[in-house]
Amino acid sequence: MRHDRIAEPWGHRTPYEPGKPWPVRVDMHLADGVDEQDVEKWVPSASILHSNGDAMEIAVRDGGIVGVRGRAGDRVNHGRLGPKDLFGWQANASPDRLTKPLIRVGGRLVETDWDTAMNRIVQRSKELLAEQGPSALGFYTSGQLFLEEYYTLGVIAHGAIGTNHVDGNTRLCTATAAQALKESFASDGQPGSYTDVDHADVIALFGHNVAETQTVLWTRMLDRLAGAKPPALLCVDPRPTPVAKAATVHLAPLPGTNLALMNGLLHEIIEHDWIDRDYIDANAVGFDELAAAVAEYTPERVAEICGVAAADVRRAAELLGTARRLLSTVLQGFYQSHQATAAAVQVNNMHIVRGMLGKPGCGILQMNGQPTAENTRECGADGDLAGFRNWANDEHVAELAKLWNIETHRIPHYAPPTHAMQIFRYAEQGTIRMLWISATNPAVSLPQLSRIRSILAQERLFVVVQDLFRTETAELADVVLPAATWGEKTGTFTNADRTVHISEKAVDPPGEARADLDIFLDYARRMDFRDKDGDPLPPWRDPESAFEAWKRCSAGRPCDYTGITYERLRGGGIQWPCNDRYPDGAERLYENGEFFASPRYCESYGKDLITGTPVEPTEYRALNPDGKAIIKAARFVPPHEQPSADYPFALITGRTLYHFHTRTKTARAPQLQAAAPQVWVELSSRDAAELGVAEGDMVRISSPRGAIRARARITGIRAGVLFVPFHYGYWDQPDGEHEHQRAANEMTVTDWDPASKQPIFKTAAARLERLAGAHGHPAPAPTATASAPTTPGIAATVGGSAALDDELLEVPNR
Repeated sequence: MRHDRIAEPWGHRTPYEPGKPWPVRVDMHLADGVDEQDVEKWVPSASILHSNGDAMEIAVRDGGIVGVRGRAGDRVNHGRLGPKDLFGWQANASPDRLTKPLIRVGGRLVETDWDTAMNRIVQRSKELLAEQGPSALGFYTSGQLFLEEYYTLGVIAHGAIGTNHVDGNTRLCTATAAQALKESFASDGQPGSYTDVDHADVIALFGHNVAETQTVLWTRMLDRLAGAKPPALLCVDPRPTPVAKAATVHLAPLPGTNLALMNGLLHEIIEHDWIDRDYIDANAVGFDELAAAVAEYTPERVAEICGVAAADVRRAAELLGTARRLLSTVLQGFYQSHQATAAAVQVNNMHIVRGMLGKPGCGILQMNGQPTAENTRECGADGDLAGFRNWANDEHVAELAKLWNIETHRIPHYAPPTHAMQIFRYAEQGTIRMLWISATNPAVSLPQLSRIRSILAQERLFVVVQDLFRTETAELADVVLPAATWGEKTGTFTNADRTVHISEKAVDPPGEARADLDIFLDYARRMDFRDKDGDPLPPWRDPESAFEAWKRCSAGRPCDYTGITYERLRGGGIQWPCNDRYPDGAERLYENGEFFASPRYCESYGKDLITGTPVEPTEYRALNPDGKAIIKAARFVPPHEQPSADYPFALITGRTLYHFHTRTKTARAPQLQAAAPQVWVELSSRDAAELGVAEGDMVRISSPRGAIRARARITGIRAGVLFVPFHYGYWDQPDGEHEHQRAANEMTVTDWDPASKQPIFKTAAARLERLAGAHGHPAPAPTATASAPTTPGIAATVGGSAALDDELLEVPNR
């Protein structure tokens, strides 16, 4: 069976009933002229272009990648692949890959050899360490490297150098997920499992456009909806996403009011006694404070704050309160908005008060936005300490120092690790003077881009960029290192439901490009980092020995990998914790009310949800001496920036189905780029009529910080709200257009959540002005997604023959 997977992103249905296994469907796409029998070898891997962790095999012929197919036996996807999985691999062979290091000479980047490039980095590192000490150096990494690389970077930065300035672009996507879990359970780690989709009778998606961000997970939900006894869906999203269109109840709150909505839903659940009092008494602290805090958030008050109907609030609350098996998922609509952590914590509260944890169909997935975001958190490459250790617990720091065989004082723990937005502020102020950026593109992805560009362009800041292409960020670097990518190196990565996969090297990287692990280790050797015994730090030399070292670091911690090996992973994904107690991995966390929350063991003592002030250890011990789940309440506070007479719209940004992050890879996959080639802006029919804007008109969107131009797509989005995808930078814009006119983050605000420190991309004020007519050109926005037009006659987005995949329901033994 063949399908155009641009026109039909989720493929065809394989319905199933609750409690039954999800049927297998193997998706495969090979390059033109290549048949399955032409493939010389199939190499195990998983998706690197979203967080679902779809397991696949890479097809290799004549030393190159020629396609992919899903792995039928894997627990995550049962053989299915999404559009980015099927087509994104083509970016590996893009002719503009970096193949040699670059250094800046006379204001220009010129090619050089590895010794020259690395010696320049080492020389500057040593100068700064001598002049200022470890605080002069900062590292900003990605959510797309491998576990072994993150752990190596964490050891180098925290242990060998001793800098506290380490974070990743996971701060933009998953920091609130981690913080919300720490607030409720005192430790990171997803309570739920993707298999909860197979059992749930209600699935609630809070700010999570799963249809576009994790297409295969949505495929699983669609197959449940198509089967007998389908689940009811609750969707909270201001856009008319595919999830919203399939939902039993759709709530479209005004951006920035999620916490008020969640307080209202909890008010109704408590008011109607849809709670499990025995579970609460045995397994949680803080319920009385929650009940008092949400008492004033009646449906009528919520309706006034959020701009939703009070009757819909009641319907949604009843759906949640009477579910027998409730699965909740949360993503950027909450994480990148005002009071992010406080709102996400209320989703956790809902499951705690209903006693819906640790049972089939009863789970929480505080989702990740990136494929290896979980690993940055586990390995200490995102502002945490390795192994979910508590930076405020001296015993945990000493334990880590013993593992690394260094003195405890070498690991900075005098204050919380520096978050990304503070790292860039320190660079702006001149206290961070070297910034090493790996596998990410902050010149497009961070808020208020004019400020970010000015920071990176400073003469006093030495910038190292480690990437595949000459991105917008690389153009501002002093040294650019060509990196290998997925399919060109070996390592492991962990998805949003704790499933670990191995990705093995299938082909050689182009030119002189090197694996990120090899680059980090090369730097450590040239810097001559040593442990207490004079041995190299870190001591490992290849991916598998790095993984074995990580297992020792994870032993006895919530993210215990000790039962996992490379050989076992070649048979398919395995969830952590995997150890003697859970030899095949734990499907769910927190069964029988067992939490990672005891004061001596927990990863975090938590923070004040409104101010972000850390909870003191003594305060935590008094609150939760027995290590129970923690119910935390917070009042709604209006956003700092709200629509006004000058800027009457609420502006939100986000990702879409066919692209990932800043399009570094997906723009180089022909089918994906053709499906969404340029930026657009979505506005409602009502707003379009008032402004005299028609489909495809060129408009100017501006905020107090900057402006862009884009074509208008008129959709069913909530009135008063504008949506702009954030993927688009400036490197490929048509001649004659200002190079920075397409990046949505020209307009976003420098602000972040007080608890998670995640930047706010979904609470800003903006205005829109019509510039020119469409002249017969609709907006370059896809039609099968949340950007579906309300204007009749717009041609459907299709991929044609180049986008056909094979979908196999009966898989022969291979």
